[in-house]
Amino acid sequence: MKILKKSKERTAEDNRALRDGVTAIIDDVCQRGDTALHEYNEKFDDCHRQMLRISREEIEEAYEQITEQELSDLRMAKSNIEKFAAAQRGTVTELENFSPQPGIYLGHRIIPVTSCCCYVPGGGYPLYSTALMLITPAKVAGVKRVAACSPTVKGTSRIHYKTLVAMDLAGADEIYAVGGAQAVAAFSYGTEEIKPVDMIVGPGNRYVTEAKRQCYGQIGIDFVAGPSEVLVIADAKADSKTIAADLLAQAEHDPNAKGILVTTDEAFGKQVIEDVEAELKILSTSGIAKKSWDDYGEVVIVDTLAEAVAISNDYAPEHLEVNIENPDEIIEDLYNYGSLFIGGNTAEVFGDYASGTNHTLPTVKAARYTGGVWVGTFLKTCTHQSMSLEASKKIAPLVARMAYGEGLEGHAKAAEARA
Repeated sequence: MKILKKSKERTAEDNRALRDGVTAIIDDVCQRGDTALHEYNEKFDDCHRQMLRISREEIEEAYEQITEQELSDLRMAKSNIEKFAAAQRGTVTELENFSPQPGIYLGHRIIPVTSCCCYVPGGGYPLYSTALMLITPAKVAGVKRVAACSPTVKGTSRIHYKTLVAMDLAGADEIYAVGGAQAVAAFSYGTEEIKPVDMIVGPGNRYVTEAKRQCYGQIGIDFVAGPSEVLVIADAKADSKTIAADLLAQAEHDPNAKGILVTTDEAFGKQVIEDVEAELKILSTSGIAKKSWDDYGEVVIVDTLAEAVAISNDYAPEHLEVNIENPDEIIEDLYNYGSLFIGGNTAEVFGDYASGTNHTLPTVKAARYTGGVWVGTFLKTCTHQSMSLEASKKIAPLVARMAYGEGLEGHAKAAEARA
């Protein structure tokens, strides 16, 4: 292995100040409710609206601002996301009357959570695609109450009109103009205007992420996410300009985003670096993308595809592109990734917006133990059992013996009562 371009090491920073700051916000919201939320809206977003919940009139005004093309695009993307979520839901089936021995009947039901909040970041861009990615599968799963929230456009009292339309199209039952750690606290513990939910999903800045971490247990979450990342496995048959574009698509997200190329051809790796540098000269988001690429861009040369696979599985990237002549050669060997993009025709950004898979994905090695948000994120698999009198009497002595062995006499006697 040879490092053609090395990235900075991401060191574990001391996050005590972040943790303490977020704890203070959560405590404040718990104590002062909506008053605290309004103050944070004014402090962070210069938002002075009176009601946190978005009215139907505001939603209709957002529809008046959007163009026909923009609306058509949102509907098409939502349709693809919805169809795939419905197909996924069909794979999650109920189990009834499984019998490990005569008279014992086991099963499980697939039950949607009752309520959730879909957190849609505002930040520097209106991330309306995230509204589609979160709300749509929640509705397909059958969540009865799907709330959504997003910070307002700075200096205004309104959520960006495209985000608002996307939330409505996807089927949000309630929409609130609030963001940050304070929004996570509000939907976890409730305020006068906001009823708490069972689960919070969606990406956000480090304050949102830390708030989700601290509120986990009070509510369920999807996962704790960090900066975006993409890893591309490529050979000399790939198009260098295409890969350069894919790397920069991730780089423009965040100065801490990471783009990695692992290739079997050194000359190709050098060409990709040249193409990235050339694109940065004309890219409108180069201010962010260049810092990300300079600090965290990486190009690795390997001798074999097997070595590339090993590097990828160890890194467990959020997005993984396989851009080689015969992708099927290695697909089955790849097992740690958030979402996989196979072949040169399959741009990672297609999954970001409209192909149908979800773009809310695990980062910073979380793909070792979880996939991304999907319809199953909002579903619980809950078991049940029933027994005949004969089966109950037959299993009771076994259970009693095991309970006595653990020193739990009450358990044993509950079993013996059936015998």
